[in-house]
Amino acid sequence: MQRRPAPPIPEWLRALLPPQIRRSLIPLGAHAIHVMELGEPSARPSVVMLHGNPTWGFLYRKVAERMDPGCHVVLPDLVGLGLSDKPGDPTWHTLDRHGALIGALFDALALDRVVFVGQDWGGPIGLRALADRPDRCAGLVLMNTVIGPPHPGFRPTPFHRFSQLPWVSDVAFRALGFPQNALALAQGDRRSIRGDVARAYRFPLKARADRAGPLGLARMVPDSLYHPSVEPLGRCQAFAEDFRGPTALVWGERDPILGRLLRRLERALPQAEVTHTQAGHFLQEEVPEAIAAAIRGVLARVQRADEAAS
Repeated sequence: MQRRPAPPIPEWLRALLPPQIRRSLIPLGAHAIHVMELGEPSARPSVVMLHGNPTWGFLYRKVAERMDPGCHVVLPDLVGLGLSDKPGDPTWHTLDRHGALIGALFDALALDRVVFVGQDWGGPIGLRALADRPDRCAGLVLMNTVIGPPHPGFRPTPFHRFSQLPWVSDVAFRALGFPQNALALAQGDRRSIRGDVARAYRFPLKARADRAGPLGLARMVPDSLYHPSVEPLGRCQAFAEDFRGPTALVWGERDPILGRLLRRLERALPQAEVTHTQAGHFLQEEVPEAIAAAIRGVLARVQRADEAAS
């Protein structure tokens, strides 16, 4: 694997990131993924924290800096978001395509054992990658996400119904910079995303030509049981439900998008340890210590299982 230098970032943004962070671009076929890393690369298991729409690895900065310095933490940016490559066509974005790229990243970084941390679309995208590599998963920490297809009779959220509207959604997402300019509206505490933090979420998508990703990922959400995401979401659910290793759920119950789905995940993953919070959708900004504690708990259980097996 040959790394490339990461795109430059302004000093105000660099100051918001942990000082010890390492950034690089990793070519994966036709696209390159921007990755931030902390800690010791040889440590196992690695902790991979994957964001969703329309954020980037910056979302996990406060969680990552609370991890043990000896832990290897990997913060990728999904293609189409952050500082990764950005295809210009919203139809490029499919769950299978994103899952294949994150799986290729696991391969390129030789991540043979992973504690996977996922939120929003990051949850099913990471699960889709691991479904093809089940032996590599050492633990799961999931937050405000889905793990499977919708039930019959479901109704998409107003946000996702809006994303399917022709023309008007293109104008809102691509010309007006929605939703990255309105992230605070999904928070329990709207003050958690403001000032330079809000600016940091807008920064990678400041060019109108780079804004196909948020629209494409919004349209990846099923609006019917015949949507292309339904079948790969079924694979994600099968993998997650079959997984018997340490699992944790950390939930922001004031999330207007996915807050109500916690009970569904609790039923699917009865072995999971659950942390309830009053955070919103981007709970990494509001309750980073609760998330870090859940990850540390999963890592400790992985270590105990390894010791018992040796």
